[in-house]
Amino acid sequence: MSTQKSPQKSPNTNPQFDRVALIGLGLIGSSLSHAIRRGGLAKHIAGHARSERTRAKAVELRLVDSIHADPASAVKDADLVIICSPVGTYAEIGAAIRGSLKPGAILSDVGSVKQAVIRDLGPNVPDGVHFVPGHPIAGTEHSGPESGFATLFDGRWCILTPPPGTDAAATDKMIAFWRACGSQVEVMEAGHHDKTLAITSHLPHLIAYTIVGTVADLEDATQSEVIKFSASGFRDFTRIAASDPVMWRDVFLNNRDAVLEMLGRFAEDLTALQRAIRWGEGDKLEALFTRTRAIRRGIIDAKQA
Repeated sequence: MSTQKSPQKSPNTNPQFDRVALIGLGLIGSSLSHAIRRGGLAKHIAGHARSERTRAKAVELRLVDSIHADPASAVKDADLVIICSPVGTYAEIGAAIRGSLKPGAILSDVGSVKQAVIRDLGPNVPDGVHFVPGHPIAGTEHSGPESGFATLFDGRWCILTPPPGTDAAATDKMIAFWRACGSQVEVMEAGHHDKTLAITSHLPHLIAYTIVGTVADLEDATQSEVIKFSASGFRDFTRIAASDPVMWRDVFLNNRDAVLEMLGRFAEDLTALQRAIRWGEGDKLEALFTRTRAIRRGIIDAKQA
């Protein structure tokens, strides 16, 4: 099956694009579909997924107007192409679609790292196609086409990282698109994005995977008690550690330098905290906890909690 039609059409009262292609239909791709439907942002949504099961589910859920086994077929005649698969797939996808991207189209993505995206997709962007990488800072621990929902991006930030020389009108179109999906939008240099997200997103996931992994290595009796008596802090870690393992594998491998830099700083701070506990330095502990409490209040005030 290369192409299959879905019975539902997107509303087209005031579409921003005639045809949008979503390459990947997991949590973010399916949520984009719902947000596009909600806002009537496209006349036609084309979708691609490698898995036949995912393609069938996308049709069943009416996420797409057409479904394609071949990404090149999905992007043909699309005004906007958004890659929503793990960043480790980008080079292969870019090579597959480059000959089918139409002049004037915008190529974007939703990857959690941006320098690697520019490295892997940039060489595959034909002349006349506008490349505007993006990263919606939104998600859940769930994955798959059935996990998406229209309000995922509401009130959340989306960061765009257009390379130098990108057409300003194309960037403006993507700003308008993400705002119509419910997001606040920031334009940022790719390297700065990767350092910022290394501490706000990537390192917390690495810590969560480590803590939950430590529990997985405990003796069976102790492990069962940890699960039985889990406090809210550990439950939060398990939620984060339940995130898509392929996506996060690719994030860490493709943002290696920034993650290692932040991990080194964290290790130094952890050593200092260990020393304060060992020597009973309660004043230092209280001072740290007071500063971190203020950060939490700032996140709540910014409505990002």
